Amino acid sequence: MAKKYSSKINKIRTFALSLIFIGFFVMYIGIFFRTNVWVITIFMILGLLFIVASTVVYFWIGMLSTKTIQVTCPNCEKHTKMLGRVDMCMYCNEPLTLDPDLEGKDFDEKYNKKRQN
Repeated sequence: MAKKYSSKINKIRTFALSLIFIGFFVMYIGIFFRTNVWVITIFMILGLLFIVASTVVYFWIGMLSTKTIQVTCPNCEKHTKMLGRVDMCMYCNEPLTLDPDLEGKDFDEKYNKKRQN
């Protein structure tokens, strides 16, 4: 079965978006404990922490995005950002690499690790 890959930047953005939804969900659960001030306060603060964590992740990936290499995808011919030795096109999921040693090889995210076994 083929493994589903996506752009690293898109994965991190999806994680940050999920933190926002988790934060809202935790706050929503707190609404059911309106009679107990301490419990609702804990849920609201916990939800707020998830949203703050999402903001930190979005800021981090924004800073990381400024250091990426912009390439033109050979498949869809759109400009995409590449993070690491291998990455996927953000638009069409075409495997991309700038390393001549990896050209023609099957795509594997393990190529981005510094130490390969």
